[in-house]
Amino acid sequence: MSVTPKSVMRLIEELSRLPGIGPKTASRLTYFLLRSPEEQVMSLAEAIRQLKERTVLCSVCFNITETSPCSICSDPNRDHTQICVVEEPLDVRAIERTQQYHGVYHVLHGAISPVEGIGPEELKISQLLQRVKDGTVREVLLATNPSLEGEATAMYIARKLLPLGIRVTRLARGLPVGGDLEYADEMTLAQALEGRREI
Repeated sequence: MSVTPKSVMRLIEELSRLPGIGPKTASRLTYFLLRSPEEQVMSLAEAIRQLKERTVLCSVCFNITETSPCSICSDPNRDHTQICVVEEPLDVRAIERTQQYHGVYHVLHGAISPVEGIGPEELKISQLLQRVKDGTVREVLLATNPSLEGEATAMYIARKLLPLGIRVTRLARGLPVGGDLEYADEMTLAQALEGRREI
């Protein structure tokens, strides 16, 4: 017989399903919410409800939005001849924070991973190919992660795009700002040397 109320156990179980949250963190969060003012807990519950009710995928780039097309795709000041391809919506946020990119995006919602049974058909690759066929796109910047899956995805997309005569570029990789050479792995150093530029 459990001394923990069923409602408490249910929330712990639900929170444990979230990425990066184990049973101990789920328990701490649950007991934090129990001690919190009711308004704070209800505000969190309402935010979660609205997240599911109000968000959709943009009909153009497949980023998460409340209006379709999203604010980036419908912005006439963005460069619509340049598409940055990313794996996840969080990647759009990361690139936007730099304030250095002024084109539009295409979110794949994953990367090719045969181990996990994810092939090109499960991603938004065919929609990307459809987007570039209208002739307005001049460059596709592949900004997939520098992982085995990200590289495989980038290579697959590049093979599909190159015959169309579109410029295909890849994010540069190398040493992080503030890092020490002695701590960099061989692959990072090799990519930094390969991607060197004039100053």
